[in-house]
Amino acid sequence: MIHIQDFTFRYRESERPVVEGVTLDIPAGVFAGITGAAGSGKSTLTYAMNGIIPHCYPGDFYGTVTVDGVDTCTATLTDLSRAVGSVCQDIDSQIVTSIVEDEVLYGLENFGVPHDRIEARVTEALEAMGIADLRERAIASLSGGQKQKVAIASVLALHPKVLVLDEPTAELDPASSRQVFELLAAYARDNGTTVVVVEQKIALLSEFADVLIIVDGGRIRFAAPPREVLAHSEELLELGVNCPRSTTLMNRLANAGLYTGPVCCDVREASEALLEVVA
Repeated sequence: MIHIQDFTFRYRESERPVVEGVTLDIPAGVFAGITGAAGSGKSTLTYAMNGIIPHCYPGDFYGTVTVDGVDTCTATLTDLSRAVGSVCQDIDSQIVTSIVEDEVLYGLENFGVPHDRIEARVTEALEAMGIADLRERAIASLSGGQKQKVAIASVLALHPKVLVLDEPTAELDPASSRQVFELLAAYARDNGTTVVVVEQKIALLSEFADVLIIVDGGRIRFAAPPREVLAHSEELLELGVNCPRSTTLMNRLANAGLYTGPVCCDVREASEALLEVVA
């Protein structure tokens, strides 16, 4: 679904490339999590996926980026937005109406979705995000987590083949963050949509993502299933990626020859493994 080949990009105001020599494939229907230290280039990578680069940010673009076989450089941003739905980190800057229903309607009307299909699309998107009961609510009255779900629903209503989200849970509490990830994972699974999430919360990514992508200095350091990536917890810490402490503990026990089981991704798995170690 997403094919990136030898991609390098330098913003016009920058002296050096922010992303350099990246080659990456993300298949259809995959939930991909992208993380890395601040300034590593992870957001720039997603801008190339949804066409913001090169259409909105000028600079030097090398290599190719295609989404569903369409070159992001030659396609218009309007055409790309039909296939790629984007949710930015600053939700308030993305919301353009005052009522939840109107927000979901906005994109559908702009893209000329036939009128007889709009009602079903709105209902489907709101239900997918678990916010059907908020349909008539004023957006100003919603919590941060509810606004996040409204923004995602407004994109899902367009039936994108790819959904790109830049730190969608940055302003959310742990419970709301988990709920958003659960909804995204379920939607990807049920609809075959490719979901790409940039997120600092590696524990959440590790639990829900099919593939974990670590960006460092504008290059891909790891791109593999979460357990394979978390096996390198010491190296990840050197890159500025904070692994779950439970994972780091069990990896150190494994390196000391005290644990021989699979990589632990969360506290529950680590607790069960420790019981075996001390038995």
